[in-house]
Amino acid sequence: MTRVCLLGEAESNLQYDLLSRETAREALATYDLTRPFENAIALRTVSVGAAVSLLNDLDWYLTRFVDEALVQEPSVSDTEWLSRPLATQLRNGDVELAETAEFCKVYGLERIDANEDDGDTDSTDDVDTAGGPTERLVEPLYVRRTDGELPAYDLRDVEDTLVVRVTEAEFT
Repeated sequence: MTRVCLLGEAESNLQYDLLSRETAREALATYDLTRPFENAIALRTVSVGAAVSLLNDLDWYLTRFVDEALVQEPSVSDTEWLSRPLATQLRNGDVELAETAEFCKVYGLERIDANEDDGDTDSTDDVDTAGGPTERLVEPLYVRRTDGELPAYDLRDVEDTLVVRVTEAEFT
């Protein structure tokens, strides 16, 4: 299954902004929504094509409330994500699987203190919030894979990282 993750803009409450609008709520109604990170919503689709189609359907909302839309396709990687433009190029056949790994954006994953408020004052029954998110994505580092290896994330001390493959245009 292909995964989609929408990362909200810092000044927005993504869960509320998407699910309070009828068209977005209806587009997302058939999916089991989760919150893997602070101010993020994730779901599973049947393919990269279905993921890109859903993102296209939600484009008006993504432009206004989403900082980044990510797609994780198991045929590409079980651990790395694709940016929306790269997922679109892959779906359209404009890029081969082997050509997706060179340019990356690496986010640091920072643990959220259990006592810290994640800013989510509106709860919605449509999103699984059991326990809430325990991590937040912090400042991305743009890196280029060399000899199959990614440089280490060095912007701050973090427990883990999330790698997003991007197009060359997004990289520059």
